Amino acid sequence: MKIVECVPNISEGKNKQVIDEVVNSIKNSSEKVRVLDVDPGAATNRTVITFVGSPEAAVDAAFECIKKSHELIDMSTHKGEHPRQGCTDVCPFVPVSGMTMEECTELAKRLGERVGRELNIPVYLYGYAATSEDRRNLAYVRKGEYEGLAEKLPVLKPDFGPAEFTEKVKKSGAVNISSRDFLIAYNINLNTRDAGLAREIAFNVREAGRAKRDKNYNIIRDENGKAIKIPGLLKEVKGIGWYIDEYGVAQISVNLTNYKVTPLAKLFDTCVEEAGKLGLRVTGSELVGLLPKEAILETGKYYLRKAKRSTGVPERELIHIAVKSLGLDELTPFETDEKVIEYKIAKEAELCGMKLNDFIDEVGKDSPAPGGGSVSALAGSLGAGLGSMVAALTPAKRGYENTLEPLSNRGEKLAGLLEKLKRAVDLDTDAFNEVITAMRMPKKTDEEKEARSAAVQAGYKTATSVPFETAETCVKVLEELLEVAEIGNPNSASDVGVGALMAYAGFEGAALNVNINLPYIKDQQFKAEMKNNIDALREKAISQRDKILKAVNSKI
Repeated sequence: MKIVECVPNISEGKNKQVIDEVVNSIKNSSEKVRVLDVDPGAATNRTVITFVGSPEAAVDAAFECIKKSHELIDMSTHKGEHPRQGCTDVCPFVPVSGMTMEECTELAKRLGERVGRELNIPVYLYGYAATSEDRRNLAYVRKGEYEGLAEKLPVLKPDFGPAEFTEKVKKSGAVNISSRDFLIAYNINLNTRDAGLAREIAFNVREAGRAKRDKNYNIIRDENGKAIKIPGLLKEVKGIGWYIDEYGVAQISVNLTNYKVTPLAKLFDTCVEEAGKLGLRVTGSELVGLLPKEAILETGKYYLRKAKRSTGVPERELIHIAVKSLGLDELTPFETDEKVIEYKIAKEAELCGMKLNDFIDEVGKDSPAPGGGSVSALAGSLGAGLGSMVAALTPAKRGYENTLEPLSNRGEKLAGLLEKLKRAVDLDTDAFNEVITAMRMPKKTDEEKEARSAAVQAGYKTATSVPFETAETCVKVLEELLEVAEIGNPNSASDVGVGALMAYAGFEGAALNVNINLPYIKDQQFKAEMKNNIDALREKAISQRDKILKAVNSKI
């Protein structure tokens, strides 16, 4: 499925009624869009809206957002701390799933043409959608902000829409539309109210740096009259400094345009160092909008490595470490399910979201699901969890420091397998329900019978493939557990042994769920491949289980 994210920023952060109406225009545009986050800022007088949807639906929703913001916001009276140029100031498209940057660029151009043609609003394309290299930089197309728009329009002509400052444009301003990588909007808090000190740090860390000056503080220019820059410390970082009255702190406000080039932890630590040079302390930070799971997981791993601890811990623990290390909960609570985009858009895990007591009761009810497939996935996940635990505890014990690297690597893999098996707990029940839904399809006419038969066969294949993947994953757990058994702390040997038995039980349980579905499948090649694959996996599973138990028993 193709999913695109869109993050319009509107120039209103105080009037809740206006914000709600703009957000509702997005929600009401299509059933195929979902608003993930609405983050208003009173001091900046700006609201960051994040929604996801199919490509076509996302373009329609973005158009309605721009249209509604123009109806309700008057830029001629707008004041705010954040740089801005229009009612909807920026509207970027970001690839999330099944989308390329090229496809997002086409969406940006399509939206820009429509806004210019139907709404008569000037449109500047930036980022990957830019029509020239200099326009790739948002700061370039937004230079002068709204107040400089009347002079800029005839000179720096928009890509779409009018190039004159009409009465309509006086109210709307211009909109900046793009396709871009995932941008993390992030503020770092200082123990001062002095915005000038925050700006000083921002100039030092941002990629653009600052203008070079002589001893009289005059800007030094080259032969073409362009200011000579002293580059900043970090690539893919844009930043300014400001004071936020509602918090009573100055902040370094950053747009991190590529977290893979400059990781979040590096940005934070660099700001800590630069603040220290000015006699200041960083007290925490604030995330504006959402961020990708990878960015915050890597942050947690960075700080665990810094503390010489294993990074092979569950995702939620990595996120907890990251939140505490960055002080992301200093100003407001950090809600992981609301702030991490993959968690926000994921289907709620009904079974894995239960309390253990409730899950056990649910298994014991007089209904066929959840059944053996879900329980097998749970067993495998517990095996992975025990291995991850021992891999994390061992290097922290005196005398076992040399196991940090190998066990951290094993622990990371086990933590990943743990997450996969947790998802399989619900996927198995979903697969069973797919078969039941197909069975209930009408079968009065030949066409209905044919459609029902195809749906039933597809359902049985899914109901077979899901436990097969569980079986395969459980074998991978066993493969990772062997080294944990061999070099892990002997006092935890029994935990690894139990983990191996749980993973093996998960494999055999999943294999049973594969085999029970095969007789109902007509595709003979599919059946033969499944049976052969399960038999091959069983040989591996037994071999690994026995090796692990031998290593475990040698330590007991």
